[in-house]
Amino acid sequence: MKVLGIGNAIVDVICKVNDDFLLKNKLTKSTMKLVDESEFKKLLSNLKIEETISGGSVANSIVGLSQLGNKVGFIGKVSDDNLGNKYEEGLTKEKVKYLYVKKKEATPTGTCLILITPDSERTMCTFLGTAGKINENDINVKAVKESEILFLEGYLWDEGEPRKAFEKAINHSQKVAMSLSDLFCVERHKSQFLNLVKNKLDITFANEQEILSLISEKKFDEVINFSKNLNKLIVITRGENGAIAIHGNNIIECSSKKNLKIKDLTGAGDLFAGGFIHGYINGKTIRECLEKGTEMSSKVIQIIGARLI
Repeated sequence: MKVLGIGNAIVDVICKVNDDFLLKNKLTKSTMKLVDESEFKKLLSNLKIEETISGGSVANSIVGLSQLGNKVGFIGKVSDDNLGNKYEEGLTKEKVKYLYVKKKEATPTGTCLILITPDSERTMCTFLGTAGKINENDINVKAVKESEILFLEGYLWDEGEPRKAFEKAINHSQKVAMSLSDLFCVERHKSQFLNLVKNKLDITFANEQEILSLISEKKFDEVINFSKNLNKLIVITRGENGAIAIHGNNIIECSSKKNLKIKDLTGAGDLFAGGFIHGYINGKTIRECLEKGTEMSSKVIQIIGARLI
């Protein structure tokens, strides 16, 4: 297997809202907030659902990799319930090997309410459900060892047990990549994330806000200095300013695509990572990897949802 992803197995529920809805519900635009089941239901009660899809950050990247013809797998915890069955079906349909055997759990399958405002930004309210209860016994060590790259998401660090699962997977991997996932996530786990980036990860994906927060700096030049000294592959998306990859003294930039009809920024980072990893495992240059990531993210932001059809 080329790439094995481990992440939160979340069913995405996509709705369109105006900015007033975010203000009224005290939600910070473009971030992810963890909610309990009752808050999730309350938020959803007044909304019209546009689409329901098997989601989760790393799962989105893995589906993108599958669509590009790579042999991939995914581990993420769902319950043996209606949403859990839909989740597995959604991945299997995309030719992703689902390497988790679901059982009836005390907590239901996780769901993420994705709120899209008129400016195409997405704000997420996530009820982790059983996804957040993944533990080391759920990790298929054989699959980890047999994959060329293990791909993880920072979101998984939002609960206690998943950390052990995370560490077990890293310890058995050939090469490991991780997305920092979200600004709030970085701020919650700054010291642990910094340790991972410096000592455990081969490839780190982040956006500009996340990486600046991680190193507690305000200027992007400091990100370049930090990354150069690490001698690891650091890949950063910068919105309209394109993307940049830093590996030791090598700094490669790629400009963003122009004149796009942006509908929804959900999955932009996920598909960028998928495109980049596709290039990486198929022996492309770092510039070509950046270009593939940019191409994939440019496509997904012109449709609703985080999956390319």
